[in-house]
Amino acid sequence: MNEKADALKQRTKKFALDVLAFGRNLPGDDQARDIGRQLTRSATSVGANYRAACRSRSRAEFIARLGVVLEEADESAFWLEIVAEIRVLSGKRVYELLDEANQLCAIVAASSITAGGSPKR
Repeated sequence: MNEKADALKQRTKKFALDVLAFGRNLPGDDQARDIGRQLTRSATSVGANYRAACRSRSRAEFIARLGVVLEEADESAFWLEIVAEIRVLSGKRVYELLDEANQLCAIVAASSITAGGSPKR
């Protein structure tokens, strides 16, 4: 595996861990718990699916798996936007995580294009 792929594996894993830590600080009401579960699922899926992409057996499979990574990173950004907009939790941390989710989307979209795919919009 090349250094860039290894670095992205670590970065997506850190994103998952950071979101898990963030989720522990969400309020305990039903709405926040529902949002937290959705956010946790999508954020942890980013790293898990990127690892799966790295084990792809073909270029087509790699591109398809990157599409899933992109979808999950974008979904994570969506839930983070919801947290920010309805003020489930205040502070700059939500915006830092949102920025990271958007950066991961950009990286994965560019990787998909480089690999010969077309990212979903």
